[in-house]
Amino acid sequence: MIINVNGKLIDEDKAVVSVYDHGFLYGIGLFETFRTYNGLPFLLDEHMIRITAGCQQLGIGYTADRGEWLRIIKQLLDINGLSDAYIRFTVTAGTDILGLPGEQYSQPNVIVYIKHLPPRDEDLYLAGKPLQLLRLPRNTPEGAGRLKSLHYLNNILANRELSQYPWAAQAEGLFTDAQGFLAEGIVSNLFFCEDGRVCTPALDNGILPGVTRALVLRLAAQAGIAAEEGWYTWADLICADEVFITNSVQEIIPISTLYNTVGMSQLIGAGKAGELTRHLIQMYREHIEYLVNEGEKQ
Repeated sequence: MIINVNGKLIDEDKAVVSVYDHGFLYGIGLFETFRTYNGLPFLLDEHMIRITAGCQQLGIGYTADRGEWLRIIKQLLDINGLSDAYIRFTVTAGTDILGLPGEQYSQPNVIVYIKHLPPRDEDLYLAGKPLQLLRLPRNTPEGAGRLKSLHYLNNILANRELSQYPWAAQAEGLFTDAQGFLAEGIVSNLFFCEDGRVCTPALDNGILPGVTRALVLRLAAQAGIAAEEGWYTWADLICADEVFITNSVQEIIPISTLYNTVGMSQLIGAGKAGELTRHLIQMYREHIEYLVNEGEKQ
């Protein structure tokens, strides 16, 4: 694949950054992942806002520019011969002294990756997938709130734990916090439905403020579906009528089965996407179609 490094196109095998980049040395950097539909990036503004706000907090001198992002995305799609793709924008602090300076990072590195999207499995959105409770707790955010940062060790260790559960093939892993309250998936936000309302862990729990999570809450409000953010436990989840997870690439994924850490399973509803989940999936896809149509008119 051809990727973009600081505005220049380069073969991914030849792309490098300095060993003194503080993204490499200390994990000071941020990233956003999303996908395109008909060549148009979905919810681009929301991703740009989040990475710009994160750069401000980390003292990285970078502000996302919509025109530039659109140009880079189109350029990478065209040169790689893709109509749609997975896109990742990464902003690292850039090269600096060996140590922890307190000054602004003035020369960040901006790397834009692209890769093929996996074939869409429509059965996944009907039959769902399992969700595996993890022993490893979600760590607390390094700052006031969780950033989508290059500090990814908690997620890596969680993924290693997930691979040790032989019954949890194709499952997403679920974090709780140190007190046992539901947090989020390894690469997703969590929702469950109970008595006609949609519930999701509060941001105060230390979870990532997911872009797709926010859209689902807006769609629920538009549909007149009661939604709440709060502090929930595993007991709340196993009693739920429906469970689903969200992220920017896979959208809304129903959860069919819950597994605890010793392999005991709990079927959710009828073991497939429930009524509210299906309704939100349909609304989500209609929203995609609307934004794509509007984007093509511009």
